[in-house]
Amino acid sequence: MDLPVYNTLILSDLHLGADTSHAREATLVLRHSRFRRLILLGDIFADLNFARLKKEHWKFLGLIRKLSNPKRGIEVVWVEGNHDHGLTDIMSHLVGVRVYQAYRWMYCGLRHIAIHGHQFDGFQVNNLRLSRFGTSLYLQLQKMDFKRKPIARVIDRLNTRWLRMSSKVSAGAIAYAKHDGAQRIFCGHTHHALKVEQDGIGYYNSGGWVDSRLTYLTIDETGVKIHEFDDHAFDKHESEQHEERTDHRDSGEERGKADSTAADFADDSGLLEDVEYESVGR
Repeated sequence: MDLPVYNTLILSDLHLGADTSHAREATLVLRHSRFRRLILLGDIFADLNFARLKKEHWKFLGLIRKLSNPKRGIEVVWVEGNHDHGLTDIMSHLVGVRVYQAYRWMYCGLRHIAIHGHQFDGFQVNNLRLSRFGTSLYLQLQKMDFKRKPIARVIDRLNTRWLRMSSKVSAGAIAYAKHDGAQRIFCGHTHHALKVEQDGIGYYNSGGWVDSRLTYLTIDETGVKIHEFDDHAFDKHESEQHEERTDHRDSGEERGKADSTAADFADDSGLLEDVEYESVGR
């Protein structure tokens, strides 16, 4: 099945290290999508404690490292979120990706800005210590919560609605874009996928990957689209790719080269990366 090639794919708020992070699903999205630019729009980590990272979290980072290889011709951009603060100095070494406070680019004659969005959250800016305490409490509750994490999910929803407030972030982002002369602005932070058009400016929020609704954005010549993760569709696609690799191979040296290339692109396990990275922060 031929997949569309997007100019840009945007994903944010994965919160690697948190028990509710859906790193496996995010990895599936990146493995089975085609794009020329990938923007990780902040809060990819829950905090600076790498000891919390699980196997699937390291696999996601291993895939990012592979995608950032210049030979692939994909531009990988990391925009710093409030939870990523302090990682700037080590991210280039970890996954070979440059970190930005805000990233700007031109596409189809329009000026685009990608910024995490906490800059427009008055509570986050003015109550940094309290916000960090809330994050710490949230992670502790995750450890003691029941299997379906009802307490942590309620707290996350309250955190989104009370502390982050999508309307305030969108209003601040639109004002920022207007001042910058941009026609489109992209944020994360609220964990709530959203599209708002005002004063000739399009505001798009990429949502998050810690709750039941997992979303990301794509940009191409037709515009900006919000996608919701479909577990069955991606699992089916992965199964079809596996069958194609195993059932339709030619013999000889040419087959070996083709299989090697496909396996290199599809394999996100990053075993060498796991060995190198899993000692970080321990």
